[in-house]
Amino acid sequence: MSPFRLGLTGSIGMGKSTTAAIFSDAGLPVWDADAAVHRLYAPGGAAVTAIDALHPRAVVGGAVDRTLLKAWIASDATALARIEAVVHPLVAADRATFIDRATSDIVVLDIPLLFEIGAEQQMDATLVVTAPPALQRARVLARPGMTEAQFASILSRQMPDAEKRARATHIVETLSIASVRAYVDALIAHIREGRHA
Repeated sequence: MSPFRLGLTGSIGMGKSTTAAIFSDAGLPVWDADAAVHRLYAPGGAAVTAIDALHPRAVVGGAVDRTLLKAWIASDATALARIEAVVHPLVAADRATFIDRATSDIVVLDIPLLFEIGAEQQMDATLVVTAPPALQRARVLARPGMTEAQFASILSRQMPDAEKRARATHIVETLSIASVRAYVDALIAHIREGRHA
C-alpha cells in the first residue's frame, strides 16, 4: 500500500516550516521542496547542467549560484519560466523517489507553491497553515534583511491565503506551538483511522 500523501503549504510567515518540523517530531517523513532545489543546485546536482545550458553565468564552481540566478530573473522577463521548465520536472522526480522509498504509512510533502503549480492533484489531502495578517507580517519582517518591499513582492507571487484556505482539505492556525502540535497529532490519528476503516 503506497503511503498517504499529505501536501503541506502556506504563504510566507504562516508557520509552515515549524509545522513541518512538528510532523517530523511525530515520526513522519517530511519531503521539503526548497531543500530538494538546494540539492539539485549543489555540485553534482541534477539541475546544474540544465541551468548551465540556459545561463552559464549562473553556474559557479560546479553549482548554481542562487544570487546570480535571481539577478538573471530580475533582468530577463522570460528567465523564470525557462528555469521552472527544467527545474520543476527534476523536483517532481525527487519527490516521487522520496515517496517510493518511504516506509511510513503517511508522508508529508512540504511544497510552498503547492496550489500554484497544481501539485494538489497528486496529494491524498492538503493542509494549509495560516495566521492572522498582522502576525504573518510581524514574523516576516523580523527575518534578517527582510524589507517591506521584499515582503510585498513575495506576497504578490503567492496565491492569497483566503484562496489557499478555500482549496485546502485541512487548515491549521499557527498561533502557538502547543496548539499546532495538538492539531498535528489529531490529524495523523484521523488519517490513520480513515485508512484502516
